[in-house]
Amino acid sequence: MDPALLRERELFRKKALATPTVEKKKKDESSFKDDSKKKSKSSSSVSTAPKLEGSNYKTMAGSSSYRFGVLARIVRHMKSRHQDGDDHPLTLDEILDETNQLDVGNKIKQWLQTEALQNNPKIECTMDGKYIFKPVYKIKDKKSLLRLLKQHDLKGLGGIFLEDVQESLPHCERALKSLAQEILYITRPTDKKKILFYNDRTATLDVDEEFVKLWRATAVDAMDDAKIEEYLEKQGIKSMQDHGPRKPIVPKRKKVSQKRRQFKKPRDNEHLADVLETYEDNTLTQKGVTIK
Repeated sequence: MDPALLRERELFRKKALATPTVEKKKKDESSFKDDSKKKSKSSSSVSTAPKLEGSNYKTMAGSSSYRFGVLARIVRHMKSRHQDGDDHPLTLDEILDETNQLDVGNKIKQWLQTEALQNNPKIECTMDGKYIFKPVYKIKDKKSLLRLLKQHDLKGLGGIFLEDVQESLPHCERALKSLAQEILYITRPTDKKKILFYNDRTATLDVDEEFVKLWRATAVDAMDDAKIEEYLEKQGIKSMQDHGPRKPIVPKRKKVSQKRRQFKKPRDNEHLADVLETYEDNTLTQKGVTIK
């Protein structure tokens, strides 16, 4: 072979190796088809999925927290209406309108009509299918409140919670101010709740100031009933003997006798002891005498 051609060939190879080149690879058609299918499936799933908007979420019937939220809002609204003096009943649609809950679904409406409002202790259903607030006590003014306190005092039922009166009586603060001289307020030390009692002025007594001073000076907070009874016995006072809880007396059981019972023989037909009866010839014999 010609040496000149060989030299040109070597120079061409060196130049080709010295210059960088970028090759474009062909994509596989199968992979391209798979990618296009995945994109189409994802787009179709996104388009068919339900949109969770605010209005759509409110109509979903599976959320129990949303149901009870609607019910709690209705009860609070009916209570505030009663405290403001609005005592006329309302339909379910009117209640939802006043509470701005008209976008409630049909399932929740049916649940409110058949179960929730029917069984709620704070809601009362009228004969015509309307609803009204049900307070603890049926009192409308200060006269009915005073009458209720007098009945509790006469029957020995005790006092009434202030929160129950505030819930039951419309415009409660105005009525309590006008009855300030007729009501006694006592705060319960356990939970700091205020209790109302009727101020019966006929039971007031004039107590000597010396006795009041002695009563207030005597501290019995750190003493129990046993120590108080011991102190009174030392002073010669035995008035607490019959007070306090008594221990129940257990009746004694009678001991069961272990004697064996003797069963008595039956005494029937003793007057026929000497009579022999035979069924062959229908004869009776008594003391040697036979009778057919």
